[in-house]
Amino acid sequence: MIWAVVLGAGESKRIGEPKLLLPCGEKTMIETVIEKALDSRVDKTLVVLGSHWRRIGRIVKAYDVHVAVNPRFREGMLSSVQRGISALPRPSRAAVIVLADQPGLSARVIDSLISAYCRKKKGLVVPVYRNKRGHPLLIDLKYRQEIGQLDPRIGLRQLLQQHPEDLLEVRVSTPAVLNDIDTIQDYRRSGAGKSRPRL
Repeated sequence: MIWAVVLGAGESKRIGEPKLLLPCGEKTMIETVIEKALDSRVDKTLVVLGSHWRRIGRIVKAYDVHVAVNPRFREGMLSSVQRGISALPRPSRAAVIVLADQPGLSARVIDSLISAYCRKKKGLVVPVYRNKRGHPLLIDLKYRQEIGQLDPRIGLRQLLQQHPEDLLEVRVSTPAVLNDIDTIQDYRRSGAGKSRPRL
């Protein structure tokens, strides 16, 4: 079984309000990303929440997803990855780590990572646009225990650095894999808020 693990636990400090609830087309940002995951070839989707988890959770519960709450969200993104991976049942085969603030991501990109993983038998699969690595990242769950021991100052990059022989880069044609929304300027540039969501 291949899971999407959607990371939605961040504090949105640079925006000053829960960015995952900002309008993104007719829905919110978190809904947009969840729908991309559900439209892809993943078997199941898990959403990791932390900051504002009650507010965001009320929206997330409308979708066919599992939810895990990360009480250590202030420790950074790696803590949410670790919480998500630990919540996946055994045996699960792999996890696609999806950023909830990447609404431009397409299901097609997720599918391309899964196809490459199944075809090439590499345990770490990352999209590359114009020679820059982005997200999402597909991780074979043979690394489950190792993820729990990574240095939070380095994060998942440490896993890639330690296993270059098991790393596969998949070239994609969209810059969306590089673009997440951290500031209100990022949000405005993305054009996501042109219409209001129905909440």
